[in-house]
Amino acid sequence: MRIFFSPRRSMLTLIVSGLCLMVTTIANAEELEVAQGRKVSLEYTATLEDKSIFGSNVGKEPMVYVHGSDDPVPLFAEHLVGLKADETKKFEVPPEEAYGPLNPEKVIEVPTENVPEEWPKAGAGAKFGGQGPKGKPLYARVVEVKDKTIVIDRNHPLAGKTLFFDVKILKVEKAAK
Repeated sequence: MRIFFSPRRSMLTLIVSGLCLMVTTIANAEELEVAQGRKVSLEYTATLEDKSIFGSNVGKEPMVYVHGSDDPVPLFAEHLVGLKADETKKFEVPPEEAYGPLNPEKVIEVPTENVPEEWPKAGAGAKFGGQGPKGKPLYARVVEVKDKTIVIDRNHPLAGKTLFFDVKILKVEKAAK
């Protein structure tokens, strides 16, 4: 009797007295890991230090991306390398690796006539967003309204904050070429 196993094909071959019996496994012997060029489906919950949730897709459509080519956030994706389907990971991303520290130069005081008229009316704490000339998102938070000027913070809303992620890998596949 001879026994041969081919892990690449997940096949076991038995040869007994000239009779050949081949047995294949139904399950995929090779579980793919998150790596360059792999299509990854995942669910996540993103929180701040105070445990407030700023993003989640749990119970919704999974986030799907090709690792290394259209990563949602590069430093987010690098924490997932080596994970397989049904594995989870919790990690944090410090401000310097996420949206950067708060930049005091992005807090400006401008005449009220130079901003949309609803901004001063909305008052301190109001948040506004838009797009720049090349489609880049713009953020503005009213810090203070004075008689003839308005103080605006143009930092990203998550600048200066440590981000906490809880991720579950749902599926890892070879990406279509």
